[in-house]
Amino acid sequence: MPPLSPALGTAGKHLDVRGLTTRIRTARGEITAIEDVSLTLAPGEILGLVGESGSGKSVTLRSLLSLLGPRARSTGSVNWGDEDLLSLGEKNLRRIRGSEIAMIFQEPMIALNPVLTVHRQIDESLCAHTDFNRAQRRQRTLELLGLVGIPDAQRRLDDYPHQFSGGMRQRVMIAVALAGAPQLLLADEPTTALDVTIQEQIIKLLLRLREELHMGMIFVTHDLSVVAQLCDRVAVMYAGRIVESGPVGEIFRRPRHPYTQGLMASVPRLGGERLPLQSIDGTPPSLAALPGGCSFHPRCSYRSELCLREVPPLLTLSEGHAAACHHVQASERLKQARQPNGDMRHA
Repeated sequence: MPPLSPALGTAGKHLDVRGLTTRIRTARGEITAIEDVSLTLAPGEILGLVGESGSGKSVTLRSLLSLLGPRARSTGSVNWGDEDLLSLGEKNLRRIRGSEIAMIFQEPMIALNPVLTVHRQIDESLCAHTDFNRAQRRQRTLELLGLVGIPDAQRRLDDYPHQFSGGMRQRVMIAVALAGAPQLLLADEPTTALDVTIQEQIIKLLLRLREELHMGMIFVTHDLSVVAQLCDRVAVMYAGRIVESGPVGEIFRRPRHPYTQGLMASVPRLGGERLPLQSIDGTPPSLAALPGGCSFHPRCSYRSELCLREVPPLLTLSEGHAAACHHVQASERLKQARQPNGDMRHA
C-alpha cells in the first residue's frame, strides 16, 4: 500500500484565503459571521487561530470547505493550489474533502457515531477516499490506529467510542481524519476538555504527524499555551475578523493589538514577581448587533473618535506581522516619519 502522505520535502499545495466573508440567515435576519478573513498556509506549516468563543474561528474552518449548510453564503476566494474551493460544485468539493483537506471536529463523543465501531468509522472514510479492498482497508485501519498511538490496535478495532477515554477518542478522530492522507488538517479545538497530561500527548502527536507526513495544519484554540507549543504562526480573531497575525514568537514578545495584549495579560506566567492576572473588560459583541467602527472599541482603553467611525484595515507593521488598530497604525506612521536622529521628515 502507498504511504499515508507525500514524503517529507515533497511539494504540497499552498492555501491562500482572500477576503473570505460568510453570512448566515437566521430567524432574526442575516448575520455576518466572519468578514474579510485573509490568511495563507504553506505545506507543513501550522497556523494557530485564537480568540474568545464566538469570534468566528470554527466558522472560518467550516467556510473553507463549505460545511455550513444552505443558510450560509460565503464570498471571497479560498485558493487551494490552482483551485478556488468556493467556486467548485458539491461533487468536486467532495473529491477534496477528506482526501486533500480533512477536519477534526470539536468534541469527539459527539462527532463520532456512538453506534458504529471504530473500525467501521475509519473504514467508511477509506471507502470514500481510496480504492483499497476490504483486507487492505483493515490493514490501513490498524496502521492508522498505531500511528496515532492507540495501544493494542488489533483488539480495539471493534470497540465503540464510549469504550475509549477522552484522549483515546480524540486519537480516533485524528485517525479518521488521516484516512484519506490529507495534505491539510483543519483541527477545531482538538485539545479542549482534555486534562493537561492528555493535552500534552495530543500536541506531541500532532507535531510528530507534521514531521512524518509534512502535513499543513490550521489549529483552532482559545489556549495560548497550546499555540506557543505547537504553532509556527498565529492569527487572532475578534468579532469575525482577524485583528492581528504574525509569527508566534513575535506575537508573544510584542503583541500590538489591544485585544491581543489583553489575551496575553490574562495568561499566568511562571517565575518572576507574582502579579494579579488581568482581564479584558466587557464581553464580546453579538454578531447580530456589532458596534460601528472597530468592533473592539467598547472594551478598548485606547479608543478614539476614529475608532468609533472606521473599521481599521489589517496592515503590515513588520515582516510577517500585521494588526488592525488605528492606534498602532498611527504610532507606526509616526515612527516611520522620523529620521534616525529623531527629526521629522518634511513633505
